[in-house]
Amino acid sequence: MSSQFDLLVVGEINPDIILHGANVVPTFGQVEKLVDQAALTIGSSSVITACGAARLGLKVAFVGVVGDDVYGRYLLNAMQERGIDTTHCIVDKHLQTGFTIILAKPDGDRAMLTYQGTIAALRSQQVSQGLLTQIKHIHVGSYFLLDGLRDGLPSLFETAREHGATTSLDTNWDPKEHWEISSILPYCDVLLPNQAEAVELSGSQDLDSAVTKLAGTVPTLAVKLGGKGGLVQQGDEMVRLRPYPVQVIDTVGAGDSFNAGFLYGFIQQWSLKQSLQLALACGSLSTQAAGGTTAQPTLEEALSLASL
Repeated sequence: MSSQFDLLVVGEINPDIILHGANVVPTFGQVEKLVDQAALTIGSSSVITACGAARLGLKVAFVGVVGDDVYGRYLLNAMQERGIDTTHCIVDKHLQTGFTIILAKPDGDRAMLTYQGTIAALRSQQVSQGLLTQIKHIHVGSYFLLDGLRDGLPSLFETAREHGATTSLDTNWDPKEHWEISSILPYCDVLLPNQAEAVELSGSQDLDSAVTKLAGTVPTLAVKLGGKGGLVQQGDEMVRLRPYPVQVIDTVGAGDSFNAGFLYGFIQQWSLKQSLQLALACGSLSTQAAGGTTAQPTLEEALSLASL
């Protein structure tokens, strides 16, 4: 198959407004608190994954919806600066670009408040059928935020597969906590949840049961385990590895950088162990600066840390 792009990412486009501090939990009653740091950064699981993949050297295209506003222009420019093709993104003058406020504690824990805005406006019909013939792989992030895309996603993945592409999904957290993905799983080649999401998606009580159930449904399951590393299972083969030791500044977007590394290895048909090693290296290195994309590594940097 002749492909113009290694990776097509379809998903949400929104910035992150990150507030850091030991006391970032708000108190109602008009109580004012001070935070230690604040930053406007590239946000959204899908965009951070796309940026990480482009940083590794993949040819990446993106499809998403933004408003004709400051946040929308900021994100489109940021992706273009990183070499991502945004030709197929949609600017809707009637909607406001979504955004996420992240309350980040020093221990790495965080809470997120998201205004969906244009995130929910993306439709499967807005993804060009011609574009699906030009890709090796299609990835979708933040499945549960994409209200307008979900019903048409199985058909979109099926069409991509018919043209020879592989597919992947990172659901992220379900704000409504319904965790229903039965319609899309048959069309997924790779599922990329974190540990908590894997447990919820499977309806299980623990990680081992969740992995057994999900790995029996999707061909390749890669689970992010935070400070404990990650695991991947494909059929009867499982690999589990610890993370690489780095000085952690900010964990925002680390899971999305993990996605980028794993998808690089998957697209290049690396072994499960090598793909997981690269994923963990990308995720670990991305935590060394504030924001999800600031410290994303080049392929050379990630390979060096992973000793590949």
